[in-house]
Amino acid sequence: MGPTWEGGRWPAKAVVGEAAPVTATVFKEGHDAVGAAAVLISPSGKVHSSTPMVETNHGLARWEGWLVPDALGDWSFRVEAWADPYASWAATAVIKVPAGQDVELVFEEGAALFDRAARRVGLPGGAAADFRAVAAALRDPALDPAHRLELATAGEIPARLEARPLRDHITRSANYPLRVQRERALVGNWYELFPRSIGARFSQADGWVSGTLRTCADGIARVADMGFDVLYLTPVHPIGTTFRKGRNNALTALPSDPGSPYAIGSPAGGHDAIHPDLGTFEDFDFLVARARELGMEVALDLALQCSPDHPWVRDHPEWFTRRPDGSIAYAENPPKKYQDIYPLNFDNDPEGIYLEILRVVRLWIAHGVTIFRVDNPHTKPLPFWERLLTQIAAEAPDVVFLAEAFTRPPMMLTLAAIGFHQSYTYFAWRDTKSEVLSYLTELAGGQASVMRPAIWPTTHDILTPYMQQGGVNAFKIRAVLAATYAPTWGIYSGYELAEHVARPGSEEQLDNEKYEYKDRDFATPSALAMAGLLTQLNGARRDHVALRRLRNVTVHHTSDDSTVAYSRRVPAVLAPDGVEDTVLAVINLDPHNVRESWVHLDLAALGVPHPGSDEADAFRAHDILSGHTYTWAARSFVRLDPHGAPAHLFHVRPL
Repeated sequence: MGPTWEGGRWPAKAVVGEAAPVTATVFKEGHDAVGAAAVLISPSGKVHSSTPMVETNHGLARWEGWLVPDALGDWSFRVEAWADPYASWAATAVIKVPAGQDVELVFEEGAALFDRAARRVGLPGGAAADFRAVAAALRDPALDPAHRLELATAGEIPARLEARPLRDHITRSANYPLRVQRERALVGNWYELFPRSIGARFSQADGWVSGTLRTCADGIARVADMGFDVLYLTPVHPIGTTFRKGRNNALTALPSDPGSPYAIGSPAGGHDAIHPDLGTFEDFDFLVARARELGMEVALDLALQCSPDHPWVRDHPEWFTRRPDGSIAYAENPPKKYQDIYPLNFDNDPEGIYLEILRVVRLWIAHGVTIFRVDNPHTKPLPFWERLLTQIAAEAPDVVFLAEAFTRPPMMLTLAAIGFHQSYTYFAWRDTKSEVLSYLTELAGGQASVMRPAIWPTTHDILTPYMQQGGVNAFKIRAVLAATYAPTWGIYSGYELAEHVARPGSEEQLDNEKYEYKDRDFATPSALAMAGLLTQLNGARRDHVALRRLRNVTVHHTSDDSTVAYSRRVPAVLAPDGVEDTVLAVINLDPHNVRESWVHLDLAALGVPHPGSDEADAFRAHDILSGHTYTWAARSFVRLDPHGAPAHLFHVRPL
């Protein structure tokens, strides 16, 4: 039964207003009809709603329903199943009465059920009288049997008894936990930047001058104008000088090289300090306030590692691993070496480390940080994270944690289960049609009850061969794909410029911003065009609830091996505003060539009536990206040019 995780050891997740699916296997001995409902229980312990479930796979007894919590907190749910005597009677009656078998006896059995239905308290107005009238008709031999049967099995009567069924032999599952969080835990448009680069300037006389938190605040209106609502800052802390890396990860740094912001700590302070070049906490508060004015939240990197110059190295040498020669072990991910970083050893003093990091997190929350992007959480103990996230959730339930973990799927899922709100994914490395579609359905499947994906085409550390070789077209394609793949997506500053030159032999940018300043020109025609596309995508996500949900995806067949089609739909009954919303994405994955394809659509998944004829199957497809409107049907043709418009993003509407 779902959504559950490890039998309820950890809660399933939803956000306020999100429809969470509940599935169960429901069956009974014999041939009696059964019914089921998903029961949602509020944090106070009271039943909030009981939603009828429907059998989605006859023969396998698989039932599905939806829960829609409307407030934050720790909710729970259960499934109730029962024998449905009316449905069992009706199934028998429509066979026996036309065949003339036991007609009056069958009608008396039915009349007794309608008597029982009429005696229930709390029926809507007129229902009891209607049920009694049907019972009387069933007992009246002067009426035509076919008419009597129709009165009891057609019209509004079955719908009324389905909405409030007669229930025998009720069985209840255990109550399972459901943690309901704010929408940002599921939905967000992230923009990553290095604060020191915003406003940084180079001159022959002075070399590089760092940007500051104030110049960063002056430069983020452009980000908000594109529709991004999460401003993600890489670490703002002091940077060490011992073993500082130079440009392109060089082992020797020049005096002008700023070093990696992930080599945290210097005599100026550690994780609880701000780099002097960037400013002060007053400046940080100013940046947070400016972001809020523009409709953005601030996310901050939480990178639990230290430069050799970090105060923790001096004050708590027991927090690090000593090698046989007495040196402290630096970080490695062979063949990569990070001589400028010491990892913490949580085994040596778990309580001391926990209390210090809790202090640090509380400090940044006090300064307006509402989201933490946690660097490499899979290299730290799971009990540590479970304790920390539980504590912060109790103190500040609005704070969101994103796990930057590219590791084994079981670890990624467990990080999500123990409390991380979101997770990085392997999206960046899913290139082919089969890879893209299978991963899409995997992320939207059963694991979606605990793991919410964050989709990034590139980051400051990731530049895949597809992006290196595909140029600007690849950046356009992957932006459309990422923005429609999941409710949270993000880009790294420079995406507008399609920066795609890699350091030889790596999947990282040449002249990686981790090791230097970047003074970018976002006013070039190509950058403005890319910014326009990003603005359209974020606007579509704002306007269409279907793109802000994860578990509502359907893949549609295409004849071309580089064209994908998938839709997201929120039916009216589950939509916050009561209006159905369906979006269909059709994307050419080939950044080099025009692709043509027939698209074969599942009209039921699109919410399109389909009586059978081609004309009846037609619907209006409004392309959000181009502004053009087309008439499409169950079988439609596309031609997508990566040099122009590599994708359609259709709002599906009736003719």
